[in-house]
Amino acid sequence: MNDNAIEVRGLTKRYGDRIAVEDLSFAVPYGAIVGLLGPNGAGKSTTLRAVVGLLSPTAGDSLIDGVPFSALDAPASHVGVHMDGFGFEGGITARRHLEICRLAAGAPRGRADELLEEVGLAADGRRRVKTFSTGMRQRLGLAAALVGSPRTLILDEPANGLDPDGIRWLRRFIRDYADRGGTVLIASHQLAELEQVVDQVVVIKRRALFAGRLHDLVSGDADSLESRYFDLVEGASA
Repeated sequence: MNDNAIEVRGLTKRYGDRIAVEDLSFAVPYGAIVGLLGPNGAGKSTTLRAVVGLLSPTAGDSLIDGVPFSALDAPASHVGVHMDGFGFEGGITARRHLEICRLAAGAPRGRADELLEEVGLAADGRRRVKTFSTGMRQRLGLAAALVGSPRTLILDEPANGLDPDGIRWLRRFIRDYADRGGTVLIASHQLAELEQVVDQVVVIKRRALFAGRLHDLVSGDADSLESRYFDLVEGASA
């Protein structure tokens, strides 16, 4: 049996002369929280979009539950995606947005209300999305990712716009999800957002610079995670 919820194998994506990702490989084991870490422009969003079939790689491939995303049967039950740039129709209510997602995923009646409660938006379900703060939209995007009760979550910068209480809530939510058997791949450009919740990290800057347990990231003369991370990404620019 495959031990990995997600596998990225030799992924390369070029746009003309520009290389967004180069020969990138890593795996996300079942039940793990893995942080995809890198500065802005490192190729994180490109990688996630390739994993969920939103773009075609120049070379390499990626698998979810052992098959490409396009080959998944009932994909919403395998993977939930909340990605930077996924838009909302501002004129509809939060509950209506989730109802549309529920119908598309074939989820049961009542799922939208369950999700609003789960992400702390139960009191705001009748509000139009255009009145939501950035942090509230992040919670709504997470709710939409959960609509099919997926085994795996892929989250792109989910802490953007959250206040400190919201970030603490997100960390607890992700850890509880993994403790119940879920798998999470979470992308961020800030190590501080990830270090309190992830089991493993993959540091990239177009290619993989490090992949492994978080505490193994500190090595050599580096005296902290932040300084080691800085050394890695700055070294990749040299």
